[in-house]
Amino acid sequence: MLKAVLFDLDDTLLGNHMDTFIPRYFALLGQYAEAYLPRDKFFKALKVAMQMMMANTDALLTNRDVFWQSFNELTGLDAEEMELFFDAFYRNEFLALESVVTRRETAVSLISLCQQKGCKVVIATNPMFPLPAVEARLRWAGLPVTEFDFDLVTSYENMHATKPHPAYYEEILARIEVAPDEVLMVGDDWENDVEPAAAVGCFTYWLPMNGETVPPDTSLVTKYGTLVELYDLIDSCWLTELAA
Repeated sequence: MLKAVLFDLDDTLLGNHMDTFIPRYFALLGQYAEAYLPRDKFFKALKVAMQMMMANTDALLTNRDVFWQSFNELTGLDAEEMELFFDAFYRNEFLALESVVTRRETAVSLISLCQQKGCKVVIATNPMFPLPAVEARLRWAGLPVTEFDFDLVTSYENMHATKPHPAYYEEILARIEVAPDEVLMVGDDWENDVEPAAAVGCFTYWLPMNGETVPPDTSLVTKYGTLVELYDLIDSCWLTELAA
């Protein structure tokens, strides 16, 4: 029996296509930030700070540390003040984006099944958002942290690398104290979810998107299909077979 299942969030447990979500998100964020910076200056600084965060693999610096250090240097604005300002955004304005996403009912039963079988469950979403934004999306997915006892929910506060760095997955494994060959990673994004998880030795389950039907590299994926098909696999003896 495998000991842990890692789940991507967007377009895995939650229907949330980034091509739709990101423009709406940036429109809200840019409007909100105008209290401090014109939109063009804000987005220029945001882009560079995000790039710095995405490049980070320093085990001594969280993604949050890297982002705000960079943002402060680029804008001259006080990082502590700005973090509080944007924390209010994620607890309020950000919630309007629920209208952009769709709930995947199988996600709730799938998470419950994994926990019933004694697996550790990690929400392995790309840790570029603060925790309130991640928890909001989990609520939209029907998986609020007040009702589901996840072993780890990754966010920019608690991680020191982002996808697709293998270091992101290595940090998760160290945090939950599970070996790579005892873990299944589930996600829709080949480059972010499958390739790096396979690179560190995890089993992988890929959810094809956008008309994709064949894995780019069959050697990297253990199985692929829908959430319903994954539920049926886990409900059988598949996790035990993988550990054999």
